[in-house]
Amino acid sequence: MCRILCAHAPGGLDMAPHLAALASIARDSPEYQGHGWGCAWREGGRWRVYRDISPIWEDPNRPAGRTTLLLAHARSAFRDEGIAVENNMPFRNGERVFAFNGELRGVRMRERGRTGAEKIFNTVLRFDHGDLGEALARGVAAIEKRTRRVRAMNVVLAEPTRVHVASRFAEAPEYFQMRKGRAGDAQVVCSQPYPAGFGASEWTRVANGTVETFETGTTCC
Repeated sequence: MCRILCAHAPGGLDMAPHLAALASIARDSPEYQGHGWGCAWREGGRWRVYRDISPIWEDPNRPAGRTTLLLAHARSAFRDEGIAVENNMPFRNGERVFAFNGELRGVRMRERGRTGAEKIFNTVLRFDHGDLGEALARGVAAIEKRTRRVRAMNVVLAEPTRVHVASRFAEAPEYFQMRKGRAGDAQVVCSQPYPAGFGASEWTRVANGTVETFETGTTCC
């Protein structure tokens, strides 16, 4: 199960401590999270994307600087397969960026994509007719109906002014359930609370089986 982080603040946030928190979470995870990583952030009114095949905690070139919206993903490849930088999330389609973690068994639907995560993204986009939160809810529901077992399916889908989070899991909530918290002025959604020392608090759980939308409060950067 990969690890996901999304942080946003209307007045801006420093990316470095948030990425350091994700690096600490990934390094100390009970499951290996070192099959590469990536992040996407708003800069100059557009998305910037960075990916690397090394583990996030070993990468000396993690992006730095300020942004209003950051989405990052540390990868744990299923069965150690498909380890290539182009398979690292976040994925981007226009103004929409996507990160997923989970495990689905017996999916009975066809969709284009190199990996299961890319197929989930493309499934959600097929339902996007102007409301990305609704598209995520409908896409996740369609996948659930056609899947024998959803061990977990967590999605963070960001656009410039909103972040949409879907959470599904069938076991081990301490590991699979997404969390919401605050770090200074930033609102954070993460696979688990930040470790001690990273200045984040007020953690609560994203309810199982839900889709939540958060306003980022700005379109400037």
